[in-house]
Amino acid sequence: MKMSKWMFPKCRIEDFNIGMPEECGKEAFEKRERNMPLKSLESQNIEFKSIWRDDYLKVICAFVNADGGKLIIGIDDKGIPIGVENTKKLLEDVPNKIKDILGIIPKVITERKKGKNTLIIEVKPSYAPISYHGRYFVRSGSTIQELKGKELTKFLIAKSDRDWDEYVEEKGSIDDIDIKTVKKFRELAIKRLPFVKEEKDNLKLLQKLNVLENGKLKRAAILLFGKNPKRFYTSAFIKIGKFLTDTDIVSSDDVEGNLFEQVEKVIELLRAKYLISEIRFEGIYRKEALEYPEEALREAIINAVIHRDYIGAHTQLKIYPDKLILWNEGALPKDIKIADLKKSHPSRPRNELLADVFFKAGLIETWGRGTIKITNECKKAGLPEPEFKEECGGLSIYFYKDIYTDEHLRKMGLNVRQVKAVLYVKEKGKITNKEYQGLNKCSRNTATNDLRKLIQKGIIKESGKKGAGAFYVIA
Repeated sequence: MKMSKWMFPKCRIEDFNIGMPEECGKEAFEKRERNMPLKSLESQNIEFKSIWRDDYLKVICAFVNADGGKLIIGIDDKGIPIGVENTKKLLEDVPNKIKDILGIIPKVITERKKGKNTLIIEVKPSYAPISYHGRYFVRSGSTIQELKGKELTKFLIAKSDRDWDEYVEEKGSIDDIDIKTVKKFRELAIKRLPFVKEEKDNLKLLQKLNVLENGKLKRAAILLFGKNPKRFYTSAFIKIGKFLTDTDIVSSDDVEGNLFEQVEKVIELLRAKYLISEIRFEGIYRKEALEYPEEALREAIINAVIHRDYIGAHTQLKIYPDKLILWNEGALPKDIKIADLKKSHPSRPRNELLADVFFKAGLIETWGRGTIKITNECKKAGLPEPEFKEECGGLSIYFYKDIYTDEHLRKMGLNVRQVKAVLYVKEKGKITNKEYQGLNKCSRNTATNDLRKLIQKGIIKESGKKGAGAFYVIA
């Protein structure tokens, strides 16, 4: 039935009060409205308090040290406005207390919420670290966390104008520098940096590399050119382990020394002890290739030592029968996501000085292409693309040895029948159309279509024979 606009004339709340008890009319409606909680409950950026207390300055401190936020006075924990009486006095007292104790100027206003006066204190994030009576707090979700120990150190460095590697190492001296490494750097950098050849004095060279400050070594100098960086930073090493399972370890090594030495030592150990080298001949020349492309491994290890959070744990390299995992302390920058690592993205080194010296040595680029290079080298070698994962407070790179695994084949879009058939070919060496039908209990047409798609994907190929003797092998 078509409804006329005259069937539902405009009405007011008062109209519903006719012939009804008082509590069912306008007053009841407004009472229920006042007692409904606000839609915006407590979150990362909002907190409610019934009354003002001076120790709520800790909440303000946590907001400015995170993403900023609003502290709203006059609303209970359930989000229901209960009002605050002395708003005029608070409008004067609160901003002064925040300025005197925290050293910041907030925005403080009053606002009516469902018929009640509330006080809203809003602050923006601070570029400098803010303390409350000498203690540092941050907002995490709807909670306030005090920062201590390593977390406090990381926070203070992140809020400063310097990276961790730019600070002077007070316990270091020129005697801690390894001259052999400086000479090796000269050999690497001489083609791209004219001043390297001209500058014979090692101290002046380090000065030009910006790893000295007023004659004192920066942390970067210790890590890059030091004789024993681990003496200063106990986690400045790489641990390698060979595993049969997550709990069954075969062997392990700790790789120490400066960063240039660590990169070379890890590659040497992988070649000599941990990975199998395939030997082939190109004409009369003998070639050796690791199970995983060496260029990809080298790039990953260099990225690890450059981007590491040296306040955290050591870098870990685990070798399994079917994969290799490189884990490094330190999360990605906020504006870079995992998916960005396989496409063009900005370069955001955690340690600018370390990255700059490796760049000057010709060992890296500065365009954020390292992860793309790792991916491309694996694809070029006929291996699955590596996986990048943020886990356990750091970044992991998973290198996979074999594309013919159940997991990887499914990622390639193969159906259950096709996966089963490829694994069968991997084990038996070949498969016929008839064997495909028997293996999957399917019709000849289904088998033919599935096999054709596997050929199109470049996973298998035809033997060349026709008729009853035809079979398929790994491409």
